[in-house]
Amino acid sequence: MTSETPNNSLTKVCQLSDIPSNDMRCVSLSDRNVLVANTSEGVFVADEMCTHEDARLCDGNLSGTKVKCPLHGSRFELTTGKVLDDPANEDLVVYPVTIVDNDVFINLSNS
Repeated sequence: MTSETPNNSLTKVCQLSDIPSNDMRCVSLSDRNVLVANTSEGVFVADEMCTHEDARLCDGNLSGTKVKCPLHGSRFELTTGKVLDDPANEDLVVYPVTIVDNDVFINLSNS
């Protein structure tokens, strides 16, 4: 296994095999924590904290490409970061994902 990235703008998050199908995990990077979701629609990475209050979204529920906050029930669309339900009113930051072999990378320069 190599820790090299395909290019300098990408940051390795985890190995795809670390995230079971239709499941999600929180991953700590050097400067932020992110949610990684492995869905039938693809792999999505977003900030791990709900934009309403400090609740880790990885402790919530994943349904397709939607994640539900465990604290107050706000839901977010992981493909876009859009908030779908109150009380949250601020979208999630989502990151462009690149998968090389079994490694999941995100582009932090677009965040």
